Amino acid sequence: MELESEGRGPSAELLAELAESSARLDKADPVEIIEWAVNRFPGKVALADSFQDAALLDMVVGVEPSIEVIFLDTGFHFPETLAYVERLRSRYDLNLVVTHPEVPLDEFPCGSGRCCELRKVVPLAKVLRGHSAWITGLKRVDTPERAEAPVIAWDPSRNIVKVNPVAAWDDGDVEAYVAAHGLPRHPLSYIGYVSIGCAPTTMPVPEGRHPREGRWAGTGKTECGLHV
Repeated sequence: MELESEGRGPSAELLAELAESSARLDKADPVEIIEWAVNRFPGKVALADSFQDAALLDMVVGVEPSIEVIFLDTGFHFPETLAYVERLRSRYDLNLVVTHPEVPLDEFPCGSGRCCELRKVVPLAKVLRGHSAWITGLKRVDTPERAEAPVIAWDPSRNIVKVNPVAAWDDGDVEAYVAAHGLPRHPLSYIGYVSIGCAPTTMPVPEGRHPREGRWAGTGKTECGLHV
């Protein structure tokens, strides 16, 4: 059973398969969900990684070392994030694809209305063309918009399958995995940054506060557009 041709959308048969698989794997170990995606769409699945931590990356490359890993370079990332990307690229010998926006830094700068659209949403859509599925680090605890996110679903905005292996995890689960496997940590995590995006719109978060409070603080914004 294959995906419908580009632009036609999924068949009812595929949607039923995705719903059944998502329900069956909803509380499964993330590795089992990753294995489902890699086996169901061999050579046609990619991981989009923010490189906030190495937990999901470690699991995914453990299942499929050659998987395409996508990093959306907005032009506004912390230098520490770019250094962390290179550290993990070397550690895992990643098949890394780095996207770059087609707009200059002074056009719709970080924090402006269309910045995330032009620097994240549009580049991701282009790099995912030709893929059948993409894996994300989305967690239900991140934002209210993500609270009901399934572990597997059809992504109508990109016309491919979206897989969220850690949807049922919280930040404690991520931390436990990182500690148990001795994974390298993002340098900024040591000084209070727990949800790390672009430098101009990311702040440290006091202990005990919701991690996403450090993103777009004071603006009311909670999503960049990749997951809504």
